[in-house]
Amino acid sequence: MAEPRTLTQIAGAPLTPSPLASSALLVIDLQNEYQSGALPLDQLDRALNETKKLLSLARANGVPVFHFQHKTGPGAPIFDPTGPYFGLIDSVKPIAGEAVIEKNYPNCFTATGLDDQLKASGRTEVIIAGAMTHMCISATARSAFDHGYRATVVADACATRSLPGALGGSIPASQVHDTALAEIADGFNVVVKNADAWA
Repeated sequence: MAEPRTLTQIAGAPLTPSPLASSALLVIDLQNEYQSGALPLDQLDRALNETKKLLSLARANGVPVFHFQHKTGPGAPIFDPTGPYFGLIDSVKPIAGEAVIEKNYPNCFTATGLDDQLKASGRTEVIIAGAMTHMCISATARSAFDHGYRATVVADACATRSLPGALGGSIPASQVHDTALAEIADGFNVVVKNADAWA
């Protein structure tokens, strides 16, 4: 039996990471909710450390950075804007000049103006880091393609959690993470392990 190939490979689309000169960095939902709140993530420290490297790389190369912050309603069990865990994690906080965009949906393009801001910046590709791999990372990478942007997802800069199986049992976080990345890579996006892809 032949080795499986992604749709990206079958189509002959490029597999190289998005060039820094034509990319924006999207740092998605690295909020205290995932560190100290109701949604602790597996491998969050790894994701934070790798995101710090990406931020340094972006800042050194003039890559626009967009930070996203998920928001529900006051009193909600997660991402409550009036609660203690809504804020961005200190180690990956934005610096002056970097956009912070609140969002209400998993997809960073929905009702945020991101598409307009990317077009205004002249960037045609996005590099994606953050949380959760199977939810907001996946939704945003898929939507990037729909909006005409090629996305590069940095695997070690993303994190997720174990999930209940839809038909019983549970699915370990590592399996959720790997499966989500495989689905992203199949959908005309590129997945790289870490920031060394731009070394």
